[in-house]
Amino acid sequence: MTRVEFMNADFLAVLEFWEREKGINRDVLTAAVQEALLSAAKKAVGPARELRVEIDQKSGDIKAFAKLIVSEKVVSKHDQISVFDARRLKPDAQVGDEIEKEVTPAGFGRIASQYAKQALMMKIRAAEKSLIFAEFKDRVGDIVSGTVRRFERSDVILDLGKYEALLPNRERVPTEEYQVGERIRCYVKAVEQGERGPEIILSRADPRFILKLFQLEVSEINDGTIEVKGIAREPGFRTKMAVHSRDPKVDPVGACVGMRGQRVKGIVRELNNEKVDVIPWSPDIRTFVTNALAPAKLKSFEIDEPRKRMKILVAEDQLSLAIGKRGQNARLTAKLTGWEVDIDAERVVAKGFEEKVAEAIESLAAIPGIAREQADALVHAGLTRLEDLLSADESDLSGIAQIGDKAADVLKAAHAEAERRTLKLGDAPVHS
Repeated sequence: MTRVEFMNADFLAVLEFWEREKGINRDVLTAAVQEALLSAAKKAVGPARELRVEIDQKSGDIKAFAKLIVSEKVVSKHDQISVFDARRLKPDAQVGDEIEKEVTPAGFGRIASQYAKQALMMKIRAAEKSLIFAEFKDRVGDIVSGTVRRFERSDVILDLGKYEALLPNRERVPTEEYQVGERIRCYVKAVEQGERGPEIILSRADPRFILKLFQLEVSEINDGTIEVKGIAREPGFRTKMAVHSRDPKVDPVGACVGMRGQRVKGIVRELNNEKVDVIPWSPDIRTFVTNALAPAKLKSFEIDEPRKRMKILVAEDQLSLAIGKRGQNARLTAKLTGWEVDIDAERVVAKGFEEKVAEAIESLAAIPGIAREQADALVHAGLTRLEDLLSADESDLSGIAQIGDKAADVLKAAHAEAERRTLKLGDAPVHS
């Protein structure tokens, strides 16, 4: 910034810009600049009595002034002015009077501009931080929309318009990737005093983000007709939310899901297809857990009320449905209800059980590419049919000791067998 640029209307335009865009009072900025200019003047002018700097609010011109004492004999030019020179400024000046004289040195504009620019930026940063805290301390719990500006390691910096906000790695959804320039919505989790001043902390992983989305989407939640009793979430994968209606005429689940699922679909889209289960809350823990684990059919409960623990027995063919993939359904149910939930298959002692196990092993071992030892391990791990293998992931099989790094080969053999059976079925004659 050159002297000409700083000392004309461009300087005033800068002040107007920060006042308009950031909401920082121009008097605050001007005071900061004057303080910086005074510091610059002291260095440029040297010792001077009662030195002050003035900025013309209309033209932007910067001038330095000193108060000098009118003296017969000038001993110190920094403090005194001769009668002759004083009367050129003020015709009736007398010895002992104080005269203000302009002492702006040559080239002062360039030095002053640098100081002023630094002071402006420092004051703007400080003022911005104060404004951040003042504006956002009451917005915790809101949803805001921002543009991805940059990444600092795994943290995301978002531009909210006037301010920047931080989406820390711990608050990101693990299945989501963001691009610079992308616009995303986040939950305002906190406004914290960090090392560099107040920081707006955002989240997309917090369960309250989903709660807020439902409040915005479902008027019955917003007006209090429907109460959200609990919410449990594994970000990016699945959420369970328990709801209760204060009005017996209002179906809480139906209101949250919406006509043809439109309300919940909008939320699922915002969550990049994370599964959302809306379930009816019940004060009876058996009913509540049954609702949370649906559609799995539960056979019996053993409840330890003081410890808030329960053991649930299900039929063997319902076990995987009740527990969920990698135990997710059971974990979320425990988080939602606040009870420790242990799900196990009902042990049915039936004649010929060993024969059935042997039969299952023979069936899997008959598939080309699956060895008998592998078939035995698969059956004892609960994968007794070809259909079980087709619905399994490689990571599910690799955890079985006898399968290990052969998991991909076993899955490949299973899919090949399924294809063969499909082709064979297609070749069979059609009977009318």
